[in-house]
Amino acid sequence: MGASDELEYLKNLVSQLNEKIGALEAKAKSVVAPKTPASQLRAILVGPPGAGKGTQAPKLRDEFCICHLATGDMLREQVQKKTALGVEAKKIMDAGGLVSDDIVVGMIKDQLENNKACKNGFVLDGFPRTVPQAQKLDGMLQSRNEKLDSVVQLLIDDQLLISRITGRLIHPASGRTYHKEFHPPKKAGIDDVTGEPLITRSDDNVEALRKRLTTYHAQTGPVVDYYKAKGLWRGIDAAQSPSVVWDNMRSIFVGKK
Repeated sequence: MGASDELEYLKNLVSQLNEKIGALEAKAKSVVAPKTPASQLRAILVGPPGAGKGTQAPKLRDEFCICHLATGDMLREQVQKKTALGVEAKKIMDAGGLVSDDIVVGMIKDQLENNKACKNGFVLDGFPRTVPQAQKLDGMLQSRNEKLDSVVQLLIDDQLLISRITGRLIHPASGRTYHKEFHPPKKAGIDDVTGEPLITRSDDNVEALRKRLTTYHAQTGPVVDYYKAKGLWRGIDAAQSPSVVWDNMRSIFVGKK
């Protein structure tokens, strides 16, 4: 084969390869990976006040691109926006009543349907607190052909929790938290970012905390047993540093993705 013949052969070969590559690229672009439960994350974070839910849930949100649904925040948002659920909830609260489980589950469903941040899943914080609430949540998720992946409980001794919370300082506008001993602000009583005064929550006192913890244990025990029976429960020692707690928590969810 002469040089010109070999050159022509190679040109034809390159042309055929380019055509093959183009066809394969076009085929790859036309294939959309199916959305499976493995690509999503649906979790509940359980823990007493001050255990670190407010620290860890945003980390889960940012790490896995899911939405953080704190029921208290959702309720305030719905009331502020004067949605149908918000108007109904406000009437009940103004009358001194407790918002029904159906309303709260309806708010969660509304978020899952309309909040784009929830497309990859969610972490629920503050709900469910009772077994009937857990059952209603299961029913709502089942109606969407979805189910929970994990229920993670932050475990910590009550006495340690009380010492943690009674030293807690809060910046009301942002929700930033400090601690007089473990995480003090740069300047005593002043928010590092805005320079505004920090406050101590009125219910962050020993007597009020003991009552809140008694209620928490009474309510949460049956809920934890409910999820243990389903094989969804995982416990994490929340007495460790926040970074160690996060490492332990992340290791649970990495395998879910």
